[in-house]
Amino acid sequence: MKSLWFFDDVNLFKILCPHKFKTFKSAHTLDSYKKKDYIYFQEDSANKVYLIEKGKVKLGYYSEDVNEVIKAILTRGELFGETAILGESKREEFAQSIDNNTSICPVGVDTMYNLMRENQTFSFKIYKFIGVKLKRLERRLQILLFKDAKTRLLEFLEELCLDYGYDCEKTGDKVIQHPYTQKDIASLIGTSRPTLNILLKELQEENKLEFSRKQIKIYKK
Repeated sequence: MKSLWFFDDVNLFKILCPHKFKTFKSAHTLDSYKKKDYIYFQEDSANKVYLIEKGKVKLGYYSEDVNEVIKAILTRGELFGETAILGESKREEFAQSIDNNTSICPVGVDTMYNLMRENQTFSFKIYKFIGVKLKRLERRLQILLFKDAKTRLLEFLEELCLDYGYDCEKTGDKVIQHPYTQKDIASLIGTSRPTLNILLKELQEENKLEFSRKQIKIYKK
């Protein structure tokens, strides 16, 4: 299993959250959120970076006609709000907990700068992470704009394979153990949950995959 959010087997939460450092530990606490709680809104001041200790967070924005557009759904060990260290003064997205037991590690921008100055290798990993994440989000938005729902689903499954998949030794099939609900996946590919379910059943009938609540098996071609 190899995820975009881990570099060289380094979990960003384990090495970045201030409560791991004696200098910051006494003055630092983790923030807890319930389902539908917002971590920040669009137009809020961008003065922190956030790491997820547990739970899930949805990132998105509202269009002019007040439709919700989902950019990403993040899970344990992942980083968000990172554009604050690139000079963003206000949030261009919202961040919302979609789990009843989400725990977040907030890192002030100044603290982040200090940590990055003290460790150039770590600083490089952070900037690399930001670049790869922005590229991934840009590609996803292009898919949403220019491709039909079935193609969006197939390309999303390819991404899941890279992040959460492994080969089945006997058959060579790809097995994906993922953290998303069907509602999450539907939001990420810009369709409804009933439509997603229809598409998954179509692909299953075409003998291309098999799916359950937390696992998708893609059959070898």
